[in-house]
Amino acid sequence: MARYTGADCRRCRREGIKLFLKGDKCYMDKCPVEKRPYPPGQAGKKRPRDSEYRVQLREKQKTKRIYGLLEKQFRGYYQLASRQPGITGENLLRLLESRLDNVVYRLGFAKSRDEARQVVRHNHITVNGGRVNIPSYRVRPGDLVAIGPKSRDLLVIKTSLISSEKIEVPGWLEVDIEKLHGKVLSLPEREMIDAPVREQLIVELYSK
Repeated sequence: MARYTGADCRRCRREGIKLFLKGDKCYMDKCPVEKRPYPPGQAGKKRPRDSEYRVQLREKQKTKRIYGLLEKQFRGYYQLASRQPGITGENLLRLLESRLDNVVYRLGFAKSRDEARQVVRHNHITVNGGRVNIPSYRVRPGDLVAIGPKSRDLLVIKTSLISSEKIEVPGWLEVDIEKLHGKVLSLPEREMIDAPVREQLIVELYSK
C-alpha cells in the first residue's frame, strides 16, 4: 500500500500553516512551522507567483495532507461527492470527516490522524461493539465508536487521552472519556467543520 514516508513537518511548512500532523509537537515552541515559516528547499524563502492554478492546487494538497490521503483516494472522494445531492465541496468535507480514523482523532482517542490510522489498523477500535480495522470506514449517525476492552490499558491510548484536552470535540460527536467511547450524533454540517479548507477552490481545480 502506497503511503507518505517523509517528514510530516515539511508538509506543514509547504502549506504555510500547522496541519497538526505530529500531535503534541505541534503545540510546542519547537514546531518547525514557527521556527522556519517558509517552504522547505533552497528556494523556500523566495516568494512564488500566486497564479489561480497554484492557489487551487495548494488548497487541494493541503486538504489531502490534513486528512492523510494520496491523490487516487482523494479524487475518489471528490467523484463520490460530486454525485451526491447538495454542494460538492461541502459533500467532500463531510465524507472526509466521517472517516473512522478522523472520528477517532476528533474524539481524542489519538493525538493525530496518523496515530488514529495506526490505532484503527491494529484492531484497537470498535464500532457498535464490533472491531473495525479499516481507517476509511464511514461512520453513520447513531454509531458508537469505542476503544476495545483489551486495548484500554495500552500506553499509546493513555498518552492520547492525556493530550485530548487540546482537541475540541465537534458538535456532531459526543464523547465519554471515562467509558472510552463516543457517539456520532449526526453527519457534520459545514459550520461544524473547523478544518482550514476553502473547498470551492478544490471543486474549481477538479472541474477544469
